[in-house]
Amino acid sequence: MADLNTRISDFLWKNLNEKHVTGKPDRFWESLRNAGTELWLDTGDMEEAEANWTAEMSALTTNNSLLNNEIQKGIYDVFIFEAKSLVRELPVEEKVKEIAFILNARHGLRLASRFGGMVSVELHTDTAHDIKAIEYYGKRLHEICPEQFIVKVPYTAEGLIGARRLKDAGVRINFTLDFSARQDVLVTRVARPDYVNVFLGRIGAFISDNKLGDGSGAGEMAVIASQNWVTGLSAKNPWQTKLIAASLRNYNQLDMLAGTDVFTMPPKVASAGHKSLTGKFASRMHKNYKIDMSVSGKGAHLDKFWIVDDKVLNLAERLASKVPATGPELIRIAHEEGCEDMFPLLNKEEKSFLASDGKIPKYSRWEKMIKEDRVAPDTLLTLAGLASFTSDQKMLDERIMGIIS
Repeated sequence: MADLNTRISDFLWKNLNEKHVTGKPDRFWESLRNAGTELWLDTGDMEEAEANWTAEMSALTTNNSLLNNEIQKGIYDVFIFEAKSLVRELPVEEKVKEIAFILNARHGLRLASRFGGMVSVELHTDTAHDIKAIEYYGKRLHEICPEQFIVKVPYTAEGLIGARRLKDAGVRINFTLDFSARQDVLVTRVARPDYVNVFLGRIGAFISDNKLGDGSGAGEMAVIASQNWVTGLSAKNPWQTKLIAASLRNYNQLDMLAGTDVFTMPPKVASAGHKSLTGKFASRMHKNYKIDMSVSGKGAHLDKFWIVDDKVLNLAERLASKVPATGPELIRIAHEEGCEDMFPLLNKEEKSFLASDGKIPKYSRWEKMIKEDRVAPDTLLTLAGLASFTSDQKMLDERIMGIIS
């Protein structure tokens, strides 16, 4: 396998002739950066990124969905066909997974080469519940471009363990699909990643789409609460974790959340903000935003997006003191500590609901379980997000299969 990895690494770097983009200074983005926020673009589209890239920006982030968008354009079809010979000795399923890995790494290298910043690269969704696979592929991605790649690991029980092992091995980690302060406290203490996230746009969408309120303020409060917790924990730790405000939906959030450690901005949001905002930024990390909740939202435990209770703190300390060896063991401990709603045991029908609902779960399906503390809104969004990524990964895999068959 070592020989295969070497051949793949050589293949990935072959003919990498990206024209370097030198970002020009921009006072608008300089003001936001001076407020304390690192600026990343959330796209895998080269042209889209180039149109928005400035000297103040330091990274790009991709995911299974964004990578799939690029693959479906057909720009990698010849590359996929050429990669086929590298994996000819592997079983068919492993061939597809390996070529998906190659595509992820190649596109990440192109972004890193063209823009010169860091690039977040995501693991295949099949690894989400497999600690050994998380370690194996995470280390390989790191070895390909250790100075610029940050490996994204999803929020699962196995992801917490796998990310911690990768971090201990010197791999930079962006822990993804987090939606709440309590999840970020747990991740910061247990996995010790370089970055954690709040996907705030989906929080507002979950509330508004399910008529639990108008959705305003909730995602912003989750970010601010997470930022304050993560900053406090990092001050006590020998390692530092930073918070990413992800899934930005509205350019006003650039102003409302100025001072967050990192923004990962969709180009459309970045462009709209540049056109519409004054560019006079100051930290808003001690701001309290009003959250509208309708009568139907009162029992939905929406406060779990921004409140961290003693049960979560106790769970975080117990897991941090001795990281479990397996996902099921971590889940068992979470249940013992009264945090079942963070790692629920779902049946086949419930899992199918997540897959069919898309990124925003239908509250009516889960209302009883939420009110009984058997699942929570942040957990549902994490599970739905992973299901959505899995669907896009399947599309990508099917394109690979169609080319190599």
